[in-house]
Amino acid sequence: MNSSNFGEIENLFKYNNPRWLKYTLRKLGQGISRYNMIEDGDRIVLGISGGKDSLALALLLSLRRKWLPIDYELRAVQIEWQEFPMTDEQVSLIKSFFNIIDVPYVRLTETMFPGSYKDDFNCYRCARNRKRILFDYMAKEGFSKLALGHHLDDIVTTTIINMTMRGKLFTMMPIQEFFKGKLHIIRPMCEIRESAIITIKERLNLPVVKAACPYKDTNLRLSIQPVMENLFSLDPHAREKIYRSLIEIKPDYLPYSLKT
Repeated sequence: MNSSNFGEIENLFKYNNPRWLKYTLRKLGQGISRYNMIEDGDRIVLGISGGKDSLALALLLSLRRKWLPIDYELRAVQIEWQEFPMTDEQVSLIKSFFNIIDVPYVRLTETMFPGSYKDDFNCYRCARNRKRILFDYMAKEGFSKLALGHHLDDIVTTTIINMTMRGKLFTMMPIQEFFKGKLHIIRPMCEIRESAIITIKERLNLPVVKAACPYKDTNLRLSIQPVMENLFSLDPHAREKIYRSLIEIKPDYLPYSLKT
């Protein structure tokens, strides 16, 4: 991909959005409204990995500002691990993309393996390290919300993994409070299927930059993917039903209710 391929993305900010994208924007708005994620005057950091999910989130939130009666600030922050740097071409493409969608872009170069991690490194520790760096940046720059690109499939898969592998009923929260309300993580794409994000990536040719991570082919999510695909083939609405079961959970039907 090169900068000359950004024409379709530029047109989204000049003309009415196509029908296929309007539906996804509506699902974005439903998730945001359900949990009151974004309010007028919010200053929001976008956690950018370089993958399709975080780039699609940045695009959707920027487009959404065009027709909303409220205004909010977006700033894209990408953590680049010193051990796995991007190429000059990749950096140029990412910068061009964020310039076109009118979102300031910041790149932070950090080490993937901080000295405080003395045990075996894994995906969980990597994600925790990213959040620590982003939280520090937000506190320094005066941002109160961190938007991450997790979607409906991520939430459903996390729920199943935690129930079957860890014996606990918990999931990715659409909105999550930290430090007594000083910071929040929000997941605006909580009600958007991954297939919609793949469509955005392919139709708009997003400048996806995949990190050369040594754990990318061995994480638990890849192992459980065939199970999830089989479940979704049995019921095409299984994602939404699992998600709805978390929203409409019935405490009286859970075992702990027998203790009272």
